[in-house]
Amino acid sequence: MPQTELNPYPAYRNSGVEWLGDVPAHWEVRRLKGWLGVNERVLPEETDPEYRFDYLDIGSVETGRLAEEPTRIRFEDSPSRARRVVRCGDTIVSTVRTYLKAVWHARDAGAHLVASTGFAVLTPRGDTIPGFVSYCCQSDSFTDRVTAESVGIAYPAIAESKLATLEVWVPPTSEQAAIARFLDHAASHIDRYIRAKEKLIALLEEQKQAMINEVVTGRIDVRTGRPYAAYKPSGLEWLRNVPAHWRLSRNGRLFVQRNEVGYPELPILEVSLRSGVTVRNFERSTRKQIMSDHGMYKRAVKGDIAYNMMRMWQGAVGVAPVDGLVSPAYVVAKPMPGTEPRFFDHLYHTSTYMTEVNKYSRGIVADRNRLYWEDFKQMPTPCPPPDEQCTIADYIDREANVTIDQIRMRQEQIRLAEEYRARLIADVVTGKLDVRGTTPALPRQAEMTVADLAGT
Repeated sequence: MPQTELNPYPAYRNSGVEWLGDVPAHWEVRRLKGWLGVNERVLPEETDPEYRFDYLDIGSVETGRLAEEPTRIRFEDSPSRARRVVRCGDTIVSTVRTYLKAVWHARDAGAHLVASTGFAVLTPRGDTIPGFVSYCCQSDSFTDRVTAESVGIAYPAIAESKLATLEVWVPPTSEQAAIARFLDHAASHIDRYIRAKEKLIALLEEQKQAMINEVVTGRIDVRTGRPYAAYKPSGLEWLRNVPAHWRLSRNGRLFVQRNEVGYPELPILEVSLRSGVTVRNFERSTRKQIMSDHGMYKRAVKGDIAYNMMRMWQGAVGVAPVDGLVSPAYVVAKPMPGTEPRFFDHLYHTSTYMTEVNKYSRGIVADRNRLYWEDFKQMPTPCPPPDEQCTIADYIDREANVTIDQIRMRQEQIRLAEEYRARLIADVVTGKLDVRGTTPALPRQAEMTVADLAGT
């Protein structure tokens, strides 16, 4: 990161646009369509030589990057040609999810990219620096304004014609280059920091899962920290040997199905792959679920195991923290005396057990297979004595909480870094901070203009 202190510009003027406020005195204020091309490229016709190429169709976009690899399509085989053409140097902006800063700069893109009509494609003109355009569109001021101009209830979107008339701040070309260069340098440092934290989080999560797998399958005795004194064959390929005093039991001998309806006063519970069973917060939820028949929802009592039949193989299972209602697509398993649900919840989340779940699931399409109660209850499961189940569950909760605290600390560091990056971009591209004096000390790199890109 550059160490030079950043200061405001020496002089500002009123932009004349309420949401832009004051801008550096020498900057222009222009309508987007007067500065950039907005969706100006059309798909090639069958007579065009480019029509013969395979195109890469851009899917979802996150801030500054593609959320998934583009899929290859051939227009003559495509059911729809409603696409935007994207070229190297363009910036694409989601017109539906702008508030999430779904903005991507096609910095190194090939010549044959397309995006859905849910994106606007902004094409730099003249001496405009493409990198500056991208940062401009990621700024809070821009995305907040686009969101304010969006219409609709479930999925507010901005019309192409409205987007094109938005007024934006435009520095001289040399300054655009300095800003893009500074932010590229700063963002690369921040991104490396975030990636390092993400790798550490993945490592901590991996260590936690390895610890859980060792203790719930009997590889380690949590009371001594060493393997058990004696083992016996389990008869199961995925489990192999188990402690000699453990038994194997089918789930149907550990749990009984609870299939109770008619409790409308209870809260709604949901199963998450990450957090298990939790109470649904409808105000925060991004899913607008409509319960067409509340009476069909099943009661889960505190301490019951609940799992999503279609996603159990991915780990959609957990222990109910309170009495509540779950979807008819869930199975509720009431623990019998001597069954500690926390132990089995941890076991059911191990990768080896989830593989077994997949084998016992059935359906027409593999990724839509369901684990019905009749199949779940037949699954063989390692079963320590009741007191040992509690000891193991307590150990996991204690050790896992230490790791979870470490993970949350890193996640907070990532959040702060992302917040800093967003604020830095916003302050620099809107002229609140002057970076012109910092760029001479930065590593040299080529600043690509539209003319340069035309030759690539």
